[in-house]
Amino acid sequence: MNPVVHFEMPAEDAKRMSGFYTRAFGWQTKQLGPEMGNYVLVQTTETAENGFPKEPGRINGGFAEKSKDFQYPSLVIGVGDIQEAMKKVAAAGGKVLGGQKPGQPDDIPGVGLYAAFIDTEGNRLGMLQPKDMGGAAK
Repeated sequence: MNPVVHFEMPAEDAKRMSGFYTRAFGWQTKQLGPEMGNYVLVQTTETAENGFPKEPGRINGGFAEKSKDFQYPSLVIGVGDIQEAMKKVAAAGGKVLGGQKPGQPDDIPGVGLYAAFIDTEGNRLGMLQPKDMGGAAK
């Protein structure tokens, strides 16, 4: 079984959104630079040295700029082999979007390979082949 390992939420104003979740829930945020699409890392639980949650079953996430293609919160599913997972999504009736290049995963430095997809109900989700997740996606 492939676990949910991350969440993403769209933001019109990342600073405002970060402030809200910090004040309301105590989440910690870290704004990344333009080389990472101004993505905001969101920590909802304590992490180990590898950056993944210490406690099984807990996840962290991120805020990304709201766009035509990214309007609603999304889950990211951990997979052991992203190429194989992309084939399975397509075979099951989903549409693989990929990353920056359509149909191809993005290599996120220090994190792993990421690709977005649309399920059969029109939900946009992601999949991640982590570099090191403590074996949870294997």
